[in-house]
Amino acid sequence: MGSHGFAHLTECRFCVNVDHVATVRQARMTDEPDPVRAAVLAELGGADGITVHLREDRRHMQDRDIELLLRTVRTFVNLELACEEEVLALAEAWKPPHVTLVPERREEVTTEGGLDLRAAGDRVAGAVARLGRAGCAVSLFIDPDHDQVKLAAEMGAAAVELHTGEYANAASPGAADHELERLRDSAAQARGRGLRVHAGHGLTYENVAPVAAIPECQELSIGHSVISRAVFVGMEAAVREMAALIDAARSRR
Repeated sequence: MGSHGFAHLTECRFCVNVDHVATVRQARMTDEPDPVRAAVLAELGGADGITVHLREDRRHMQDRDIELLLRTVRTFVNLELACEEEVLALAEAWKPPHVTLVPERREEVTTEGGLDLRAAGDRVAGAVARLGRAGCAVSLFIDPDHDQVKLAAEMGAAAVELHTGEYANAASPGAADHELERLRDSAAQARGRGLRVHAGHGLTYENVAPVAAIPECQELSIGHSVISRAVFVGMEAAVREMAALIDAARSRR
């Protein structure tokens, strides 16, 4: 797999989101812990890529963080951002290899759902075209829904990232099975439409295996659970543990 492309269908890349390292730093408005150093350790632990979300309010990652990551990451950077002029212009200038467009509301603690491509279609389609001209491969963060997958393909996205939050937060095993089936169904539909399939949000060491085992899933983005584990065992070990779970799930397919 190339460092600047998407994974082959038989692979499932594991991207570590280091936003929460910056969250701890910004709590004291100081210079530590450094998300760039965290990314280096994540790569040493076996991460296939580094995910970061540049929010409009800069609540965690800062512009300088992104610039340093783009210069130092040895794998690739997946830059998450909203369809807002300020951050889109920065992405055009930085030209990260992979951009994921996500919804964003300032009052939310974390991203609470996928893009609504029915309501924001023209805006998202314009951003996809704009970033594509800058040389970025564009993924759209969407809920596992047939209409959303269809619209993503029509907009010219290279990939979709399926929102796994409903699966991760399911109140019962039966509800989790239902949400997992939605993910499987949407992943198959996306591949059928020529889209790469990524997934993320709320995935943990306890629930990642069934999602990693979805045959069409080619990339997982996981942050909070890995950073939480790293507090106790260190970043490299936390990444290795998650990577091993993902690899084991793929081998059992």
